[in-house]
Amino acid sequence: MKKNDLIYVAGHRGLAGGAIHRELKRTGYTNLLTRSSKELNLRDREATRAFFEKERPAAVVVAAAKVGGIKANNDFPVEFLLWNLQIQNNLIEAAADFGVERLLFLGSSCIYPKFAKQPIPETELLAGYLEPTNEAYAIAKIAGIKLCQAYAKQHGKRFISAMPTNLYGPGDNFDLNNSHVLPALLRKVHEAKLRADSEVVVWGTGTPRREFLHVDDLANGCRFLLENYDGQELVNVGFGDDVTIRELAETICEVVGFGGALKFDPTKPDGTPRKLMDSTRLRAMGWLPSIALREGIRSTYEWYLQQP
Repeated sequence: MKKNDLIYVAGHRGLAGGAIHRELKRTGYTNLLTRSSKELNLRDREATRAFFEKERPAAVVVAAAKVGGIKANNDFPVEFLLWNLQIQNNLIEAAADFGVERLLFLGSSCIYPKFAKQPIPETELLAGYLEPTNEAYAIAKIAGIKLCQAYAKQHGKRFISAMPTNLYGPGDNFDLNNSHVLPALLRKVHEAKLRADSEVVVWGTGTPRREFLHVDDLANGCRFLLENYDGQELVNVGFGDDVTIRELAETICEVVGFGGALKFDPTKPDGTPRKLMDSTRLRAMGWLPSIALREGIRSTYEWYLQQP
């Protein structure tokens, strides 16, 4: 990509999209295009096509999606499947029809089977049953990957897909009802500290293992792929190491300065037992993450404290 290419970042107000927008700006891309959901409803096919016909971006990052944690995915499967299919289908089709030269579709590690080989290589896609609590979201993302591959195969489009692991960082959603585990725990522990509680309750047994990638590392990896990768195969973007939920909670308590106890609630769902991604394909291209988990949690907490 050229530094003056018109690049449309769909979902620039979200966690991943916001970080990618910052990364592109930081590295000298001067012609970035954005629209809020109020300005452009990406579920509206005709509105999306009219936008692409008028603006004619050279590159597109598909980071717009309906996202949420276990509870939200489990409670609203219709929205997670239907809305995400509408958003990504409209974006990818319009990009193909109106001359977009490069497109990056952001998926999720939840596309892989519940009991996938660990660490999870890209070849595990569709090798087994999905985790039921986020099946709807995962199916939508798998459809997006396959659509990008179909356009690449049938029409020679340079449409690529990146699969990030669990993300966190500035701009995250800290709502206790529909956020992911790290921001939810960070908020719960912070509020417990303010109330001087004696304990914090954590969903599940604490034994599942999760990999966490700072969103600024993801953004750097996505820019790297946009600049260097043309293959049809999806690419994992992970940190390369994982921790148990208990270890995560303990680290958060240390960063926040909460001295109370952790109480695990085994009546709540654990989700997938382990989800560590094999990012060998991306690392072989020359990319590595740079933000360690404790450092990332500390900077995220500092950002959280600054919010109104």
